[in-house]
Amino acid sequence: MTSKRSYSLSDRRLIGYLCGIVAGISYGTNPLFAKPLMESGVPVLVMLFFRYALSATLLGIWMLLNGEKLSTSRRELGLLVVLGLLFAGSSVFLFASYEFIPSGLATTLVYLYPVFVALIMVLLHFYPSWQTWLSIVATFGGIILLSSPSQGADIQLPGIFLAVLSALSYAHYLIIVNRSSRIKNVSERTITFYALATGTVLFFIMRLIQGGSLVEGVDTPADWANLVGLAIVPTILSMLTLAVSSRFIGPTKTSILGVFEPLTAILIGTALFGEPLTWKMGLGIAICVAAVVFMILKPGSSASSSPQ
Repeated sequence: MTSKRSYSLSDRRLIGYLCGIVAGISYGTNPLFAKPLMESGVPVLVMLFFRYALSATLLGIWMLLNGEKLSTSRRELGLLVVLGLLFAGSSVFLFASYEFIPSGLATTLVYLYPVFVALIMVLLHFYPSWQTWLSIVATFGGIILLSSPSQGADIQLPGIFLAVLSALSYAHYLIIVNRSSRIKNVSERTITFYALATGTVLFFIMRLIQGGSLVEGVDTPADWANLVGLAIVPTILSMLTLAVSSRFIGPTKTSILGVFEPLTAILIGTALFGEPLTWKMGLGIAICVAAVVFMILKPGSSASSSPQ
């Protein structure tokens, strides 16, 4: 999958929206693989290390089998490493925020990233249409209904700061993939490979600092199967389609389509893990889906300009 081929504007829009939806849905399958691993006693850093290491290995093998070179110029490599740090950092900051604030509030704050993307794009003189702004507001409102913390929840300032940092890291990742001229000729597969390789090194170092075995809790074939599933579906598939979507329809609209991530996670939790689905959550899902459909059907007068 690559954006180097020549596509018409309508084809680019269709591919971009489809890839954005696939990216959100595939990333939302995290609980399907991560929850059994956590229940087996696999530490978060061990899980993240193998998630990135297996993903980088599998993607690298796939690229080599397809005759693609893994090498890149030094000028491109520096930015690819930065992208890897931003993407991995988003995960690190999110998990760290759970120590200080409820996961529902963290999810809500992280979903500020479409707002950050839109604001940064404005600073770069790319102005989202009013339909896009309306979709951002509506999906954020839906996310609040989906993940609002319970009454009397313990909320600490460091947790809010970390969750916002997670959102900012993700926002900058999307914008750099879309706007940087330094990597405009780098394929989505290469971008994803180096992001995964960078994350692998980062999580390996963090685990060494933390101490403990690198395979702690990974004891059964089911554990390894879940690690491979985690590497393929919510990592390789999600990151590849995310990069394509950002390049085809722009980081702002791609970020809005990220709402399919919590929607998928909630539906998996309800269907497979017996988690409750309240009327508030149902209303939040309806609002989010309606906002995305509105954005897709009403792209706005700026649709023919540079992607946003």
